[in-house]
Amino acid sequence: MTRRQRLVLVLLLGSQFMVAVDFSILNVALPVVGEGLGFSLSHLQWIATAFALAAAGFTLLFGRVADLFGRKRLFIGGMALLGLSSALGGLATTPEVLLTARVLQGLATAAVTPAGLSLLTTAFREGPQRDRALGLNGALMSAGFTTGALLGGLLTDLLSWRWAFLINVPVAAAVVALAPALLTDSRIVCRHRLDVPGAVTVTGGLLAVVYGLTRAGESGWGDPVALASLVAGGALLVAFWFVERRSAAPLIPVRIMRRRTVVWGNAAGLVAFATETSLVFLLTLYLQEVLGYSALATGLAFGVLGLGTVAGG
Repeated sequence: MTRRQRLVLVLLLGSQFMVAVDFSILNVALPVVGEGLGFSLSHLQWIATAFALAAAGFTLLFGRVADLFGRKRLFIGGMALLGLSSALGGLATTPEVLLTARVLQGLATAAVTPAGLSLLTTAFREGPQRDRALGLNGALMSAGFTTGALLGGLLTDLLSWRWAFLINVPVAAAVVALAPALLTDSRIVCRHRLDVPGAVTVTGGLLAVVYGLTRAGESGWGDPVALASLVAGGALLVAFWFVERRSAAPLIPVRIMRRRTVVWGNAAGLVAFATETSLVFLLTLYLQEVLGYSALATGLAFGVLGLGTVAGG
């Protein structure tokens, strides 16, 4: 690698690592945040869910926007939004402001993740260099989840839960300052416009499914709103499949779902995220509310769990 490529690699991997840290840094601080801002125990999950709704719902759409209108532009814009929303969360004095900050962090993550990954693949030629860069990216993102738990516990115990937000601000500012000079923009040369029907159906479907699952966890599976959201989400995702089959410029060419590597990779990712994220949320409450662990001790406990995640990544 040239010196410039090494700098690009550090910049992009650092930003993806920061995004991964954001997924878990607030988890171990949830009970402390709840006490500080007046969240009830049953509503604590919305601190995580507000982030997940935006991140899960808009990642695919923003990935396509980056392809068509410039990956570098969306990446820098997403990092700027991440810094501003983190500052808002760190200064929040009410639950409403904190949840707004989490939604904005989720939107920033939905922009930065696909744009950063695209910039990483276009910065290196196909072959050993790109393989090494992608391997490092996977390992660092896995390490980010573990580091987030450890760092969140450390900051909460030694300083304040607010630093779980504020620590992002100088990192985001540094990335925004350096990215224009280091990154080379790339986009797909395409005469087609954005696949609006596909964007509406997939974004609406993902939002409805995530909201339905959250509502069911809070109110029970007999809750009409939860059931209606899940049914609507499922219908929209089915509609998305048929829209993509007919679209001239689909968000996802459905033919790639015939590839075994894509199917098995997505299945493994779904299992990993579904088990780890649910486990972390429940264990955070159990370790601190039942067993009386501090936020730091909880973070250290998750550090053991994360060793397997890092090795897998």
